[in-house]
Amino acid sequence: MRIRFSSADCKPCALKENCTRSPRRLLTPRRREEHAALEAARAREADETFAEQYRWRAGIEGTLSLGVRALHLRRARYLGLTKVHLQHVLTAAALNIGRIADWLAGETVASTRRSPFARLISQAA
Repeated sequence: MRIRFSSADCKPCALKENCTRSPRRLLTPRRREEHAALEAARAREADETFAEQYRWRAGIEGTLSLGVRALHLRRARYLGLTKVHLQHVLTAAALNIGRIADWLAGETVASTRRSPFARLISQAA
């Protein structure tokens, strides 16, 4: 179900800029069960235990991202389960050796990437 407001209704409204940038407003309400699940998920995200679990997840996703970018982790070079497993083990070892080398060299872990737009805004402020 979608609710469409007429552009004739939205155009004279003083709060249109706060509501939408398009000529008219379009709303898509969720079913009651979907809305309740979304509200429960948002409440769970506000909890401190979720933040701790997410920190772990973010670290793991950073490791996977590094493997994908640097070592082409998504593409298997070999055929057969045994050879692909060996590739995964060697890829993990290469990641660990790279991290140990960075640690011994005193390089710090990179902070979260900031978009060019966010950097521009922080420089302007």
